[in-house]
Amino acid sequence: MARVGVFVCFCGANIAGVIDVPAVVQEAKKIKEVKISIEYKYLCSDPGQQIIREAIVQNRLTSVVVAACSPRMHEKTFRKALLDAGMNPYLLEIANIREHSSWVHQKDKKAATEKASDLIRMAVAKSIANEQLHEISVPVTKRALVIGGGIAGIQAALDIADARIPVTLVEKSPSIGGRMAQLDETFPTLDCSQCILTPKMVDVASHPYIELIPYSEVIELQGYVGNYKAKIKKKASYVDFSSCTGCGACTQKCPVKVPNEFNMNIDKRKAIYTPFPQAVPNKPVIDAEHCTMLLKGKCGICAKVCEKGSINFKMVDEVIEREIGAVVIATGYDLWDPKPYEEYGVGRYKDIITSLEFERMVSASGPTNGVPVRPSDGKVPKNVVFIKCIGSRDEAKGIEYCSKICCMYTAKHAILLHHKVPDSHAYIFYMDIRAAGKGYEEFVKRAQVETAATYLRGRVSKIYKKGDKLMVRGEDAQIGQVVEVEADLVVLATAVIAPKDNPALARLLGVSYDKYGYISEAHPKLRPVETAKAGIFLAGCTQAPKDIPDTVAQASACAAKVCGLFAGDTMKKDPMISTINNEFCSGCLNCIKVCPYQAIVTEEIPLGHGSKEIRTVAKINEGVCQGCGSCVAICRSMAISLAGFTDPQIINEIVAI
Repeated sequence: MARVGVFVCFCGANIAGVIDVPAVVQEAKKIKEVKISIEYKYLCSDPGQQIIREAIVQNRLTSVVVAACSPRMHEKTFRKALLDAGMNPYLLEIANIREHSSWVHQKDKKAATEKASDLIRMAVAKSIANEQLHEISVPVTKRALVIGGGIAGIQAALDIADARIPVTLVEKSPSIGGRMAQLDETFPTLDCSQCILTPKMVDVASHPYIELIPYSEVIELQGYVGNYKAKIKKKASYVDFSSCTGCGACTQKCPVKVPNEFNMNIDKRKAIYTPFPQAVPNKPVIDAEHCTMLLKGKCGICAKVCEKGSINFKMVDEVIEREIGAVVIATGYDLWDPKPYEEYGVGRYKDIITSLEFERMVSASGPTNGVPVRPSDGKVPKNVVFIKCIGSRDEAKGIEYCSKICCMYTAKHAILLHHKVPDSHAYIFYMDIRAAGKGYEEFVKRAQVETAATYLRGRVSKIYKKGDKLMVRGEDAQIGQVVEVEADLVVLATAVIAPKDNPALARLLGVSYDKYGYISEAHPKLRPVETAKAGIFLAGCTQAPKDIPDTVAQASACAAKVCGLFAGDTMKKDPMISTINNEFCSGCLNCIKVCPYQAIVTEEIPLGHGSKEIRTVAKINEGVCQGCGSCVAICRSMAISLAGFTDPQIINEIVAI
């Protein structure tokens, strides 16, 4: 006979502030199978868990119902409490009376209380049909794949490799380094970006546990946590890296010049090029879209001057495979295109540039040797207007979220402008100043005091040309007037956006992404670096806009998760997955079409009754299945069941109300 224990949590005021918890407890006591029904302020706390453990033993409970918050929050916590009391942890049932009742019925306490009682009644009925389940053991391949070679990917790869776990680092560009390699100095300490980054880049290239594959991309990922198989396409570089010494003779002699994307197209590079002087690997690649030899079969000067014979125009793309156990996605970010701001003259006036273009100008290794200049005439600007929130917090033209780093890098640019051009003056139009970080508020004040930058709170409405100057018209809300500023140069702090390839990569990896293209985390508080797909983790701006410290911290967190995953030769997996009864399977295979995790494959089995004929049926890969239940819903022959959500359990819930 079932002996169910019901434990109702106050959750502080989250639940008890709306729901009459004592009334709910008394209502639960009326259920025939309930042997104990009690309340506690915080059941997830150690005293709360101890109450559950003692009640299980003293009342010989056969199942437990915890009425509290979402199972996403503390289901594992309460399962552990059951296990400690000697009970199978999967005999637990969570009644979510916070999100499903108190939070959605805050203005109707009576309805919230009645609904909470109904939810508990359903959970009790379901728990009676619960079965003892046991964790699944999955073998683990101890190799990690890191996608993206910016500071996030570099940090994650180094931390994993330092634990003596092999890492394959894939970067789509010819060199690792990412956006950080384009920066001059970093806030709030004004450390040289290259001084921080390049030693780590060198460490990646020389680390015995890191396989660096630049100029490549992941094109396929199959398998499941601990046992993934990745296909990586190595793009043809037309240069044999094994023999190339990186002397640069080929680059010097190449006659073709094209816009230099690393320097934001301010200057030009050659068709055979190394992205920047400190690149890792420091070997050139040939740009097939602009190489005269590859396009027309003429030239080949680079091959003639290469003493090592490293140039190979017949090189083709190569696909390689790697068996891996976990994936870290660190694809970085892109910048929003400010063209929708037509009233600013973007595209019409050469002296309106983006913040990253300004960054490359003031960089010591940049195209203008560290001095900002006007693109129109090459003169050094004296009055520079910085406009923040270009595309950020703008639902009409851009995106509604805050890009987080713009306030800080604009303050940095004001300081760098003062350092590079001491007699210059910076004007900064802003909506708000968001300086939330260690030393950040102090850094903004430094920009205001040290450089005497003029901060104008308000939006810019128009930019127009007056002689060789730009007139910036905007509002100064602090004095309640419209102002006009004469500028030599205008710098736009453009929004941080997700890489355009993120959605395609997410679909390839089988993970979800939000409406902005950022890869979604499993839980914003409790699982911020994990995805809904086991064994795939997130680092840096692939998840949301971040500064460098937060990016590095998240990358190290991913590394810790990977190391934890690889701590043993096998890993345990939740048993609440789908199973297929071959006797009922008709072989329609509709389940394969709807499975978002590619967890269902086909297998051939005997027709039965001694027949030698073979029929095709569906088969669940236990390691891949995440228990979403899509296959159960689509199965016409009712051959699929989901552990923890079987027909008897669901029917019990329905009958209970």
